[in-house]
Amino acid sequence: MVGGCGIAAVGLASFPFTSAPSAWPALALLQGIGTTAAATIANLFVVEAHPQKEWEERIGWLQTCYGGGQVCGLFVAAALTQMPLHTGLLAAAGVTALAALTAWFTTRTPPSLLTPKPALLQPPRPSEWPVSSPQHLFHHLTLTALQKGWRDLYSPFTLFLTAWWLCFAGSWAFFCQYPVLMQQLYGVSPWLSSSGAAVAHALGLALYVPAGLGSERCGPELVLKGALCMRLVAFISLVGFGFLPLAERGWLALLCVIIVILSWSLLSVSGTALTARLSQGAEGEGMGLFNAATALAGVTGAALGGWVAERWGYHIALGLPVVGIALGLLLTLTVRPVRRSHFDLCSGE
Repeated sequence: MVGGCGIAAVGLASFPFTSAPSAWPALALLQGIGTTAAATIANLFVVEAHPQKEWEERIGWLQTCYGGGQVCGLFVAAALTQMPLHTGLLAAAGVTALAALTAWFTTRTPPSLLTPKPALLQPPRPSEWPVSSPQHLFHHLTLTALQKGWRDLYSPFTLFLTAWWLCFAGSWAFFCQYPVLMQQLYGVSPWLSSSGAAVAHALGLALYVPAGLGSERCGPELVLKGALCMRLVAFISLVGFGFLPLAERGWLALLCVIIVILSWSLLSVSGTALTARLSQGAEGEGMGLFNAATALAGVTGAALGGWVAERWGYHIALGLPVVGIALGLLLTLTVRPVRRSHFDLCSGE
């Protein structure tokens, strides 16, 4: 946790002191590595230290604090739009360094499991050890093993990660161009778009805990599907509002963006809870794959969104989130999570 925050702080603090474009991607990569590591570990403080019945509520409070930081950051960004850019980057680095210092004194690693896990699914019998070799410790490739591997490829967790990747690749194709797209297509200034996003995130703080309670009562898959429907309708409306006169489309577009951001409160809680339930191994491994799918979606969406916008314009790029979320929503209809006991989750079964 401390290392992730520290790496992100170094990347942010170094950015204003170089004017070489070749160094900027490396520093941006450093920031991404640090923030992703910290975000992954933050969720593990919940799912690896508490029973499953408490996950949704605790994740809801965790996301509430995370969203509070987003709100403050967006308001500060709006206030700093009239100042030199390096001021905002140094301020962000200072806050991130403070987070690393706080984590050093306040976080504690959950105790490790007492139940030992076998190194192999079918460990060799003691009588085999005198004549055993590393080659003999592997299972033979059989038709049954291939069939099991094929079934695992289409497991509920794999389907969920694919759906999550589709939805967020489409959404990130929009958000990676958010300030420029809003100004060019809807006439909304960067100050107004940043302030509107901050207001939306502030309103979304009130939804994290209800999202956790709703996931606990109705199931995270139902909350996830409802949030995706919200986001899909908002993006379809955003595409339609692009054909209205410029004087009318700005505020309507900003309203759609607010709805999209509000849906994130539901998606983050339900998606994290669903990951913990669907993961076939330990929760840490599943959370790592979940964050990896999110990061991959960000890279895919940013690259594809920029290419489509440059080639065919911003209006065509708005179709990417519509297509991605629609496909992901259809795929989530096939996901049926199985509630596992806390003993099974702790033993990795």
